[in-house]
Amino acid sequence: MGFLRILGSRRARIAFNVVSAVVAVGVGLVTARHFVNHGWPLGHANVFGVVAAGGLFLAAFGFKAWGWQLLFHGEDRPKTYALAAAGGAASVTGLALPGRCDEVVRIAVVRKFPGHGCGFGSVCLSLFLLGLVDNAALAPFASVAAGISAHSSLVRAALIVVGVSGVGAALVVAFLPRLGRVRHVVKYRFGRWITQHAASPRAATKSWALVLVSWALRALAVFVLLDALTLHTSISLALGFLVASASAAALPIAPAGGAAQAGAGAAILTAAGVGTSKAIAFAVAAQGLIVLTGAVILVLTVSLHLAHRLRAVPVAI
Repeated sequence: MGFLRILGSRRARIAFNVVSAVVAVGVGLVTARHFVNHGWPLGHANVFGVVAAGGLFLAAFGFKAWGWQLLFHGEDRPKTYALAAAGGAASVTGLALPGRCDEVVRIAVVRKFPGHGCGFGSVCLSLFLLGLVDNAALAPFASVAAGISAHSSLVRAALIVVGVSGVGAALVVAFLPRLGRVRHVVKYRFGRWITQHAASPRAATKSWALVLVSWALRALAVFVLLDALTLHTSISLALGFLVASASAAALPIAPAGGAAQAGAGAAILTAAGVGTSKAIAFAVAAQGLIVLTGAVILVLTVSLHLAHRLRAVPVAI
């Protein structure tokens, strides 16, 4: 409890903000240096292709938020646009924050977003379930990528691990509501709370389908962006890049979430025969487009909420 009080203190918040700002400046300087040495990666891209990829990323955010909403218990379920805003904010701050710290941003946005409030425990449980559903939805893409886009035995083994972990994640999601049948679990208040608030198998299945669509839209966006930047275009390469960057995002500790994803994606492209400079440029461009899309989502959702509140305010005559 003392540790939690320290984390919630004003000094801790100030220290966190200072550290985040320093990391953000550091990431910005490294990115700027790369652009100075190698040029802006989207400078010679097909504008229509970049816009189309951005639109696909935008739709992917929406389906992900919709799937996340289904993982909340009925009375604790927030609005979809609040969850979309949380996802957008996490993608923006993920450039500077260490890996998995974006979950803290999601929790803060959902909890503080005006409108229907939900408990801290409900948000944390939904994020835990969303991570499992994410892995389960990524499993088919990892399996296909292992079969058609693995350029080495090491890459193929890593993709197989992602696929197998996705199957395991799906089993965990399906088993959680059934914990109530385990006598040793229901003896504890926490165990009873988990069984009461975990998503039902039907809701989890719907959530998995929506998150699967989200990943499919992201894969298509990567494919379109590869074509827009006149790189080697193939669905296998797009799947490999997607799975690698998504797997890097799941690392418990990384120097920065966005940097880790871009680095993993660039490594896959390099292994596929793309030049190192071009691979880094594409990875930075893809990550930058995702961050820009997240910022657009955040602005749109906040604007939508404000417009809804203005319409609800009675006009004095």
